[in-house]
Amino acid sequence: MATSSLAAPSRPPLSARPFFENKARAFWILQAAGWTGYLVLRSVVAISNGFSLEKIIPVIIEAILGYCITLLLSTLYGYYRRIPRIAGVFLTLATLSAATFLYASLNAFSFSFITKPTPGVTLVLLLGTLFLNLVVLAGWSALYFAINYYLIVEDQMDEMRALELQASSAQLAMLRYQLNPHFLFNTLNSISTLVLLKQTERANAMLSRLSSFLRYTLANEPTAHVTVAQEVETLKLYLEIEKMRFEERLRPSFEIDPRAERARLPSLLLQPLVENAIKYAVTPQEEGAEIAVSVRLAGQWVQIGVSDSGPGLHEVRHSPSLSTGVGLSNIRERLAQAYGLHHRFETRSAPAGGFSVHIEIPFQLETVNREAA
Repeated sequence: MATSSLAAPSRPPLSARPFFENKARAFWILQAAGWTGYLVLRSVVAISNGFSLEKIIPVIIEAILGYCITLLLSTLYGYYRRIPRIAGVFLTLATLSAATFLYASLNAFSFSFITKPTPGVTLVLLLGTLFLNLVVLAGWSALYFAINYYLIVEDQMDEMRALELQASSAQLAMLRYQLNPHFLFNTLNSISTLVLLKQTERANAMLSRLSSFLRYTLANEPTAHVTVAQEVETLKLYLEIEKMRFEERLRPSFEIDPRAERARLPSLLLQPLVENAIKYAVTPQEEGAEIAVSVRLAGQWVQIGVSDSGPGLHEVRHSPSLSTGVGLSNIRERLAQAYGLHHRFETRSAPAGGFSVHIEIPFQLETVNREAA
């Protein structure tokens, strides 16, 4: 019987935020680039039938006026975004209409001043420039609000990502502190018994190992990642404590690939698995059991296995009230929090006896989490 969970890597989303990190700089760049492009386009159209100053100068004046008017619009739009929405929409439309009329009037006057012997704004000339100027300013306004809306959405997404990261860290910390501490009570009880029997050397040795193990668990951040070598050394320290209780009944073995020793994984990830093996394989059997821990490097993945020679996974052990279920659920949650979809978790139980857990995580030499102390 085997249960597993496997997830495939996903491609991180693209973001255009770096350009807009400095909003003021981004605005001036877009403003200059947009009106420069408009000037070039209008100039090409104006001189398509022949070059003359009478055709170029009105276009230059039109671009300068548009640049200045849109600067005023950006200031007013920025104020309108801070007032109630209905009033802001009404004022935006009114301001756009007034700016369009002003832009068309100035363009019509400059055109007549340069091209006609008697300058003046006529209705025909005003209507001729009004539509073009409305399209230009409306397009600029739409682009302005679209970019600002995009930046608002990006800010909200950043806040959500920050909150998710905080929640993830809190979840990881909770899962770390949820680890079953019954071995601590058993160890303290064993130390008390040894003291009563006046076996002070064994009591001191067990107390020293327990102190080292607790120092490790308290010194590390609950969300820290450690190397496989550090995790194995801590696991051996834990097994030394338990071996003083079970003696020859507990028979651990390790098979660690030297290439995987620098790979990183969540701290104390393996201890609950070994603890469950001791509780359900070593404790109930008079002859004890063997517990094997293996770590191998397979390409870009680190394969971890913890197996025992106990009676296997019985139906009664599926109860969520028992520590095995909690331990396995804890490991699943910690892997999901640490690696998202990039991991594999699998349990196997043979009919003849024996239970094993197989974990596959990405090979990482660095981690975004804080390092272990």
